[in-house]
Amino acid sequence: MELTVYKIDGTATAKTVALNDRIFNVEPNDHAIWLDVKQYLANRRQGTHNTLERSAVSGSTRKLKRQKGTGGARAGSIKSPTIRGGATVFGPHPRDYSFKLNKKVKRLARFSAFTYKQQENKITVVEDFTFDTPRTKDYKAMLKSLKLEGEKTLLLLPDNDKNVFLSGRNLQRTNIMRALDANTYHVLNANHIIICENSLKELDKMLSE
Repeated sequence: MELTVYKIDGTATAKTVALNDRIFNVEPNDHAIWLDVKQYLANRRQGTHNTLERSAVSGSTRKLKRQKGTGGARAGSIKSPTIRGGATVFGPHPRDYSFKLNKKVKRLARFSAFTYKQQENKITVVEDFTFDTPRTKDYKAMLKSLKLEGEKTLLLLPDNDKNVFLSGRNLQRTNIMRALDANTYHVLNANHIIICENSLKELDKMLSE
């Protein structure tokens, strides 16, 4: 599939680029997408939550009341989970939520995500650009020219560009990253993807992973 290359002022150029069918036109695998997104979100979890069980709660071991003759159930410890201020039963403890996922599965998930965006016509290719100085106003002007103002966008750069990154980082619903760092979660989370012309060459490197 071929797409027209646009300038950042919104005007179309005479150039077109062909999207690699091995990345943008595969048979989408929803299960691979689910696994990759699950792993990404799991890896972001700190896992530092902790609760106090009976052995960790401070309190006297004296019986709360006499055990028989009250007409009610026996109460053996102030640390009981049924008492206010008592312990927590089966509560969470610090743990690592990350898990292993094969590279081929992750690659298939990314290609499936790109394919869905291509099928939805949610990909725009622009000429490589940069800003002389970091200015959020310039980035907003680019989005407005491309008729993407207010959209949740993902910009894929061929390499790190500090001025472009700083220009867009304060904008809500905007994400900027290198093409090689693109993952399934960010691709699917964006409503529209803006790809710099040379970023397509960087995406082709995913095929050799």
